[in-house]
Amino acid sequence: MAPASDLSPAAQAVLDAAYRRMDDNPHNEVEATLAAALRAAAGQVVIKLGGLGQESAWYLEEIATELEAQ
Repeated sequence: MAPASDLSPAAQAVLDAAYRRMDDNPHNEVEATLAAALRAAAGQVVIKLGGLGQESAWYLEEIATELEAQ
């Protein structure tokens, strides 16, 4: 994992979510890991844009849901 000082807080949150999902999933399914990272990114979009990014966040959530269905 990259040190926090090398990444923005938003990028670190996405990376951390992906690593947590990989740790929780013994089979390291790519779709589930990507879905977790996208959900974290959606949260960061809303935080960064103060709610103005909600539509973008919903789109990322839709992609994550589709990946999880695989």
